[in-house]
Formats: sequence, structure tokens, C-alpha cells
Amino acid sequence: MAEGKRAPLPHDFHPEVPAFTVVSDDIVPGGVLNDAQVYAKGNVSPQLSWEGFPAGTKSFAVTCFDPDAPTGSGFWHWVLFDIPASVTELPAGAGSGSFEGLPAGAVHVRNDYGSREFGGAAPPAGENHRYVFTVYAVDTEKLGPDADASPAAVGINLRFHTLGRAQLIGEYPGPEHS
Repeated sequence: MAEGKRAPLPHDFHPEVPAFTVVSDDIVPGGVLNDAQVYAKGNVSPQLSWEGFPAGTKSFAVTCFDPDAPTGSGFWHWVLFDIPASVTELPAGAGSGSFEGLPAGAVHVRNDYGSREFGGAAPPAGENHRYVFTVYAVDTEKLGPDADASPAAVGINLRFHTLGRAQLIGEYPGPEHS
């Protein structure tokens, strides 16, 4: 990618929907991710809580996407859906490790590391990447795909079932060039 030019954010290509609020005890908007959310240092999914989502929400989905990955298609770090509408918070670690606090019925699909869980930041040397955490308010209790779906298949379903969206972006610099 040309110096100074950054990849578009994932929702730049989606239909506009109402925004709501997502906050985290672990992520400062626009700030550097904590070591706990880094692949080689902790690999723990962050705490997230949300509010102000549209009436009619029947479930939620949560994703983490790196649009700056040098793949031509970004990198999916986390894809979780079918979170019951009564759940408005995920504790730290709900998407990783022993999945403590993961709501019953929530479904993980494989991230681009190849595992069904949160995979932390791991940008290449000398690159600063953005990690876009998104909570989707969904118009159905069951989105449709199962745990064998790809992130893209979940994304196409979210494209047609999203009532509202909240996003939180953190950054993480790769190690300095040696």
C-alpha cells in the first residue's frame, strides 16, 4: 500500500444503518491495544459492552477485522454471532481460552489464523494496523450459518440482517524493522 494511504474500513462498503455505542475496559478508541489483545502476548478477547441498539434487535454478532493486513483482503481476527439479544456485554476472555462468559448458543467461525476463537493482533514489522471491533444488532435470533462457515459467509448474512452497528477501533504497531 502506498505510504500514508490506508485501506478503507470494512463498513465503508455496507449499507448505512443506525449507529449505537460499544465501549471496552480494554480498548481505548484510537489507542494502542493492550498486550492481552496481542497474539504472542496474551491472545485474550477484550471486554466489550454495548447500548442504544435499535428496537427489534433479536441477536448480536461481534467481529474483529484488520483492514491493513497485507493480504489484499484484510484479516479476520474474530467472528462470533447468535449472541442472544438479552446479552449486552462480553467479559474479557469470553472469545478465547476457556470461553468463560461466552453466552450459550453463540457461534464462533474460524478466524484467519484457522481457529474458532479470538486471535490477537500480530502486524508485520514496521507496520501499524487498525483492529476494527464491531457489534452488529441483528434482526433474527439465528443468523443462518454454522461454525463451519467462512467469515465472508457470515459477512454476507450480516449485510442483509443488520439493524444497527457499533464499532471501536484500536491500533497496534508491529515490531520495529531490524
